[in-house]
Amino acid sequence: MKIYMSVDMEGITGLVDHTHVSSNQHNYERSRRIMTEEANAIITSLFMNGSEEVVVNDSHSKMNNLLVELLHPDTQLITGDVKPYSMVQGLDSSFDGAIFAGYHARASMPGVLSHTMIFGVRNMYIDDRPIGELGFNAYVAGYYNVPVLMVAGDDQAAFEASELIEHVTTAAVKTTISRSAAKTLTPAKSKQLLAEAASEALKNRSRVKPLTPPKRPVLKIEFANYGQAEWANLMPGTELIEGTTIVQFEAEDILQAYQAMLVMTELAMRTTFC
Repeated sequence: MKIYMSVDMEGITGLVDHTHVSSNQHNYERSRRIMTEEANAIITSLFMNGSEEVVVNDSHSKMNNLLVELLHPDTQLITGDVKPYSMVQGLDSSFDGAIFAGYHARASMPGVLSHTMIFGVRNMYIDDRPIGELGFNAYVAGYYNVPVLMVAGDDQAAFEASELIEHVTTAAVKTTISRSAAKTLTPAKSKQLLAEAASEALKNRSRVKPLTPPKRPVLKIEFANYGQAEWANLMPGTELIEGTTIVQFEAEDILQAYQAMLVMTELAMRTTFC
């Protein structure tokens, strides 16, 4: 078995606000260690339960958060920025399953640090279906016929995963109180939970089907302000829908939609708030 794992940060145990997930903040180095230890708990369980190869993609911010020197020695790590496919870089049809760890709920929904790619996105849609990072990444996996076997994060990420993917294994390491507060397990308990969930996910893999993306998806991104939408609309092929902050792009396939989303959100971040 060959397993792909994408590891984000907002859904890691005990992390609840920007001081935990921003590299220039005082809690960040603690967070990196907890993130790495949680990834290891899953990786170790995967190898113990029949996986022969595990590829891990660091998927938060600059994507250089995981401490490579502390990872399971048999892990292959994809790290750094820029990546053509960001959170799903390296995912292809050679994998037997995917795992999303440290994930969070989509923008405009309850959940710890809920957002979609950047904090300037209010909503994102594929063919008018609301989608977040979790769903978009699952669609890319589905393009390659790879099922998402497990999603770990806060309780709202687990709920979102269960709504999207039938029979997916979920592991909630914290329960949302507000967008910046949670009732959380300790790292020791979370690692035990994650190891057990990874084992269960592998045993359950035959029941999980890939999330098949639409053949010619229409991507819509609703931004928080008009300036962000103007910047995103600079990408050729996009349309700014009159009277809204929604920018639309008709893609050839989900891979093109994904890269369009990356370009549009990167452009939108150029907007100043003064």
